[in-house]
Amino acid sequence: MKKFIIPIMVIAIFVALYQQASNEKNVYIMVIAIIVFMIGMMKLSAKTPSKNQDKEDDHV
Repeated sequence: MKKFIIPIMVIAIFVALYQQASNEKNVYIMVIAIIVFMIGMMKLSAKTPSKNQDKEDDHV
């Protein structure tokens, strides 16, 4: 899954930067690229364990 998400995020970043640099800026494409990037970051960061996970397990 990680091999699929990272290239899509990189493409979204380049699309957003390209739209920002062009003369005719299309806001909708930039918003979609940012949303794709944020969803990818959410999916990647969901797999990272929390710092406080050990402390929460002790209280249970």
